[in-house]
Amino acid sequence: MNIRSLITFIFTGIILMVVQVLFLKNLAVFGVAMGFLYLMFILDLSINSNKINLLLIAFFLGLLIDIFYDTIGMHAAAATLVAFVRPYWLKAISPTGGYDESNRPDLHEMGLSWYISYSFPLFFIYSFLFFTIDQWGTGGLLGVLYKSLFSTIFSMLLAILVQVLFFKRRRRI
Repeated sequence: MNIRSLITFIFTGIILMVVQVLFLKNLAVFGVAMGFLYLMFILDLSINSNKINLLLIAFFLGLLIDIFYDTIGMHAAAATLVAFVRPYWLKAISPTGGYDESNRPDLHEMGLSWYISYSFPLFFIYSFLFFTIDQWGTGGLLGVLYKSLFSTIFSMLLAILVQVLFFKRRRRI
């Protein structure tokens, strides 16, 4: 990764966090679905990212969101779990020939069907842990599953929409 793409990626992460904190914080679609757009930053890291760096980035990104949401580590725990599961999930869904060294798991690089099969379970894991911690002892399992499913669908739609509208397709040589 060269310095230009690193700066662009960091800037994208900052923009995603600002959108998450300013616009998506108080948005709950039908009082059920919450959008977790900042998770796109963790999911779009390079396929060959170092696992320790991935865990640290996810933890501190979640902790930063927790500061603005006042949620006492809920986002940090869920984001860290996603970062832990991500390499194993990438290995489980890897194509026959494996991944290229330069591949990033985004919509334009891998295609819509692969991106949905990659990110949907990770968004669901995030949502399920987040709502389980949120409703610990007060809500039933069905309420957690209901919120997790609809938040996952809403977050997936947001992630696909953002990638289609704002990320340009890279030219292949």
